[in-house]
Amino acid sequence: MTHRGSRLSAPVAVLCVAAVLHPAAAVADIVGFTSPSRNVGCMLDDDYVRCDIAERQWSPPPRPAGCPAVTGYGQGIELQATGPASFVCAGDTAMGGGPALPYGQVQARAGISCGSEPSGMRCSNSEGHGFTLSRQGYTLL
Repeated sequence: MTHRGSRLSAPVAVLCVAAVLHPAAAVADIVGFTSPSRNVGCMLDDDYVRCDIAERQWSPPPRPAGCPAVTGYGQGIELQATGPASFVCAGDTAMGGGPALPYGQVQARAGISCGSEPSGMRCSNSEGHGFTLSRQGYTLL
């Protein structure tokens, strides 16, 4: 099938990419939120969370061999419902995906929770793995 002159709008394109990259979760099930400073943006579904950062005063660890040079690396951290957190290797972003999560509030889904703190965003899974992310630094838990 050929589409001539057909272009997807940005919101439709984002929804299509989200559905393809994470087909197990319906697009409507993904919750987006940001830090009150709007410097950290997160996307959370039932078994995965990803938080990206706009401005930082630190550098991520070296790019792993399996992360292609054509993608971004280190712009955020991701966490599955099980296992440890890792740096993001992707060409998209989790920034701007939802409203601010006030300090002291938590977004949680099926074993993953993220809390907004004045010191940054903190996410963890039921195994105790997780991360903190802020302008000043990061921690993999």
